[in-house]
Amino acid sequence: MLITKLTPEHFPTVVELANQIHGDNYLDNASLQSMQCQGVKNGINASFVAVDNTGDIIGYRLSFAAGQWHSDSWCSEALWPVPLDRMAYFKSVGVTVAARGQGVASALLRQSVQALKQQGALAGLAHIWRESPGNAAQQYFSQAGATLLKVHPDKWRHLSESAGYYCPVCGALCRCSAAEMVLVF
Repeated sequence: MLITKLTPEHFPTVVELANQIHGDNYLDNASLQSMQCQGVKNGINASFVAVDNTGDIIGYRLSFAAGQWHSDSWCSEALWPVPLDRMAYFKSVGVTVAARGQGVASALLRQSVQALKQQGALAGLAHIWRESPGNAAQQYFSQAGATLLKVHPDKWRHLSESAGYYCPVCGALCRCSAAEMVLVF
């Protein structure tokens, strides 16, 4: 497996993979392009893809640089160990079904953390999808050393109502909750 920086040539495959995993209308090329830009700071890209030995993308990690994303009502800044301007954001991760359990997500996270640290971040925040199969997302992030700060019900409902997001668990109206978690570097 090769971990490489996310570039526009990867966008179609990443969009397809993200929508398969997280639900229809989760990503499109325009949103991915914007997100990829949020991950680049001081010439350092913090978003990556994992490529297998045949050249196929088997996973991705989207991360935003500190100072290049906005806190919102789902963020509990008073609980954070670092200020917003030093807090990166782990936006999304996805791994193909065939590659799960092989350390792909962990390798992508390690690479993103390394890049985010080089950019000057001291920690990274994530809103982890608690309804992932077996709550594997929260377990994986906990095993990486992240700490649970707060659980937010209905985190993605507004995307269903405003952007046509179709949740793979709930359907047309997402009621999934998010675990707000922080990983200190």
